[in-house]
Amino acid sequence: MPPKIRVPLIIINFKSYLEATGKNAVGLAKLAEKVSFETNVSIGVAPQFTDITSVSSTVRIPVFAQHIDPIEPGSYTGHVLADAVKEAGAIGTLINHSERPLNISEIQKAIQIARRNDLISVVCANNQMASAAVAAFSPDIVAVEPPELIGTGISVSRVQPEVVLNTVKVVKDTNPEIIVLCGAGICCGEDVTAALRLKTQGVLLSSAVVKAKDPYSIMLELAKAARDWENSS
Repeated sequence: MPPKIRVPLIIINFKSYLEATGKNAVGLAKLAEKVSFETNVSIGVAPQFTDITSVSSTVRIPVFAQHIDPIEPGSYTGHVLADAVKEAGAIGTLINHSERPLNISEIQKAIQIARRNDLISVVCANNQMASAAVAAFSPDIVAVEPPELIGTGISVSRVQPEVVLNTVKVVKDTNPEIIVLCGAGICCGEDVTAALRLKTQGVLLSSAVVKAKDPYSIMLELAKAARDWENSS
């Protein structure tokens, strides 16, 4: 298993919400750290690139970049370099999120670059076929996220359980060491329990926490569900 994380794993993508920008990003990361320490559940956060340093220097939980470009150091104005997010304090990165998609060759190269920089690769895929394809490149984590459910509050683990089950099977058949997460519509403890029951090893979510009036309570509910499932299994 990659260093500094353990399963069940919860990753919170801050996206570009104002509620998770600048000082708000640090504040939200502190709440995530508090919940992680209180429940002994691994919680990672993915702030915007400009907030990676301030967040990673403040909290002791895993910090991920939201993206890296499949490039080597050089003349690439406006691109995101893996070396830069590593230097900023990220221990890993999301790759191929539905809001920042890459083609299959770019995904492969991004995974290779992440590995070379000792960054944990969290590759998003929209279905079991795409998950099987990216699993062949041996990322550290595959997160299945049907894009039509992202941000809806309707969790894939409850309304499309066959997608999750099939994804876990094809990924584990390809490489049993890959961690499988479930995303899209995750918003409560029941969703986490449903995801873990389907043999995933955690969840990836965003707005249910970032846009919540009380993000601490939501994160606590999610983490308690993960902890209770782990203790009962």
